[in-house]
Amino acid sequence: MESFWMAVTNLGRDEVFITALALYTLLVNPRGGRQLGVVFALSYLTNTALKYSLDLPRPFTGQPDLASAVAKATAGGPGLPSGHSQMSATLWLGMAALERRGWWPAAALVALIAFSRLALHVHYPSDVISGLLLGVAFALFAARAHFPQGGLTRWWPAALILLIAALLPASTPHELGTGLGLLAGFWAARPDFDPPSDWTGRVVVGLLGLLIIFAVYFALAALPADLKSLPVVRVLRYGLLVLVAAELVPALLRRWLPRPARATVTV
Repeated sequence: MESFWMAVTNLGRDEVFITALALYTLLVNPRGGRQLGVVFALSYLTNTALKYSLDLPRPFTGQPDLASAVAKATAGGPGLPSGHSQMSATLWLGMAALERRGWWPAAALVALIAFSRLALHVHYPSDVISGLLLGVAFALFAARAHFPQGGLTRWWPAALILLIAALLPASTPHELGTGLGLLAGFWAARPDFDPPSDWTGRVVVGLLGLLIIFAVYFALAALPADLKSLPVVRVLRYGLLVLVAAELVPALLRRWLPRPARATVTV
């Protein structure tokens, strides 16, 4: 069964989160995608802060043979709370909360991913439960939050994040740089377009959009390792990736992602 649970647990990978957030923003709810992205970044940063401040072990820490090598490769950093559980719950339940539908499929997917962490022996039940509770809380927050995006409030938080990242040492956990980059990118993003209204547009935008996004993702991942380890570079990588998805892709595919009609006032 390990191959099955590995396939399930890999649904909690960064590439899956990037794909889901990008498609939700481009094809379903542009402004909701930005809102969910900010909350997702906050959830990611909370998970990172708790993991490294609590510094609790994983099940295989004292029993190396408990988990396989491939399972251990999915387990970065300390144990509590489970990042796969928390981030999956934040993402999928956050979408359900924003759209006010799809609760059961989202909950089933999150439950499967969470259980895979136990089946692979890379988390304790307390890790998974705490991650799920945090993820649900952030998902509900996503449906109620409002983040200003006009004027200087669009740019000064991102500039502040870059300044903070520039002062962090290279030994900083890479998850912190990723979370800060996502937060800076989604906060600065302004997805000012309507999603495609027909299936042809959805297919074109989905395929070409993901092609552009992952071309940038893998190009930035090819940077030298010593350069990528710098927190400020990681912030720039993920912040740029978000802006490519929310700003560049819509600009390139404007034919299928039109700007919303502006109301006109007649005198």
